[in-house]
Amino acid sequence: MGRVTLVDDVAGPGDLPFRTDVEIALLLVSRRHRYEGRPADGALPVLDGEPDELREHVEVRAGLGIVGDRYFASRAHVHASVTVIGLEGLEQVGASLGATVDPVATRRNVFLRGADVEALRGEPFSLQSGDREPVLFRGYRPANPCAWMDHEVAPGAFRAMRGRGGVRCDPESDGVLALGPAVLRTARPVALP
Repeated sequence: MGRVTLVDDVAGPGDLPFRTDVEIALLLVSRRHRYEGRPADGALPVLDGEPDELREHVEVRAGLGIVGDRYFASRAHVHASVTVIGLEGLEQVGASLGATVDPVATRRNVFLRGADVEALRGEPFSLQSGDREPVLFRGYRPANPCAWMDHEVAPGAFRAMRGRGGVRCDPESDGVLALGPAVLRTARPVALP
């Protein structure tokens, strides 16, 4: 994973020219905010009957986000309805803090392994899992960490996650993402250094 190749002989005209083989390692859909109020009070508990937040696949809708997620069709989260984060960055955070980081505690949606996710800011990209059609996205702003990270991830995570918190995106096509091997297509190379 993380190998970038020029795909102009594989992709059709107008396609994103760089291919990176990645893994969609986790997919999270949260129907409600769990980090409300003061971090010292702790996260809101999972309610009885609430569906599992970790999914094997998610349905994405253009301009709206992930079906069933708290940010789906939220006007307050235009260009920020889906958050993609790189697991390698979280592992670096854990190593710098001497702690094991639970990726789910970051409350991001799509967890990738094998590419520099932070390089997707301001860039068009697509993710294709299995034999499904690619889902087009545009990366916008960084998914900056908040004070909750010190309480829920590890002491010091708020500062350590700066520049590694992922990217907030807007889906530009409908589709499905699933766990497992995937193809990331980009306008510029985004392989891990």
